[in-house]
Amino acid sequence: MKKLRIGIIGLGIGRHHAQGYQTHPQAEVVALADTDEARLKEIGDKFSVPARYTSADDMLAKEKLDIVSVCTPNKFHAPLTIAALKAGAHVLCEKPMAMSATEAKQMLAAAKKASRRIMINFSYRFDPNARALRDQVAAGVLGDIYFARTIWHRRRGMPGFGGWFGQKELAGGGPLIDLGVHRLDLALWLMGYPKPVWVMGSAYNHIGGRIAKEQGKKFDVEDLAVGLVKFANGATLEVEASWAANISENELMETRLLGTKGGAVQRNKNGTYEFEAEIFTEQNGWHCDTRPRHYAGGPVHNQYYHFVESILTDQPHMATGDEGFIVMELLDAIYESARTGKPVEIK
Repeated sequence: MKKLRIGIIGLGIGRHHAQGYQTHPQAEVVALADTDEARLKEIGDKFSVPARYTSADDMLAKEKLDIVSVCTPNKFHAPLTIAALKAGAHVLCEKPMAMSATEAKQMLAAAKKASRRIMINFSYRFDPNARALRDQVAAGVLGDIYFARTIWHRRRGMPGFGGWFGQKELAGGGPLIDLGVHRLDLALWLMGYPKPVWVMGSAYNHIGGRIAKEQGKKFDVEDLAVGLVKFANGATLEVEASWAANISENELMETRLLGTKGGAVQRNKNGTYEFEAEIFTEQNGWHCDTRPRHYAGGPVHNQYYHFVESILTDQPHMATGDEGFIVMELLDAIYESARTGKPVEIK
């Protein structure tokens, strides 16, 4: 039985990739790369990975890999993805796809030239509750979706405060590109990825900037951003993301859809990373609320299993690079609109 050889670059979030690939019997993580030697040893020992490199370039040159996970700071997503594609590997790239839509387009061109795949780690699609809503949307239960609101707010939750997450040069932005990217993709996926035509956006740094100044730390990105997206089909999407906001919840995630026949919501429970979904319809004159509980078609596999299986069976995969590019276009437009105070047209 053939096993796909997998390498992982970056072992912060990359440690979850190593664990996730283990769920597929025909996947084997054979190589790791990280500049932190202590972390390289820790994760290598934990998952019994034989080949370990402090240079991603060395790993790509010396190992014949079928899949490479790129799990580095955002600045390095594009160059490392392109290098892995050139080395003959398919790529699972962490979100956001890149620092900009321009970089994302370069990644797509490299994938096409190499005849290899790019998948973006839009992991919230793989929550069973999100899958349940997508199936109901596809079945027409909600009718035509004309409005959606997708949010991820934290009361105080700036990751690695003072580190690369808060530096525009390395991250490209703050919570919008870190958290909002997930909820944006989830809403677009549930809506069927309609074509965006224009965007309005605002960004703020009132709380994070103050705390950074008080603690003498570098923080030059937003702590809250919002966007409004208009689509060619007439639908509207509102996006909100924050690392610091004066709200009651420590962590608030919600994606809500309004359709001509029904509505739906996927949200986290009690400030945790446990989720639930609910569907709201009208049946025979009654308002009916339903909650999916269990998928009768079998297990809802994680993104790592899905990517491996799609390559082994030569079937299409979810969360494609093309969709990642659309998300980057919208992120770019929200930031540009926030900078200029004007709407941005998506061509």
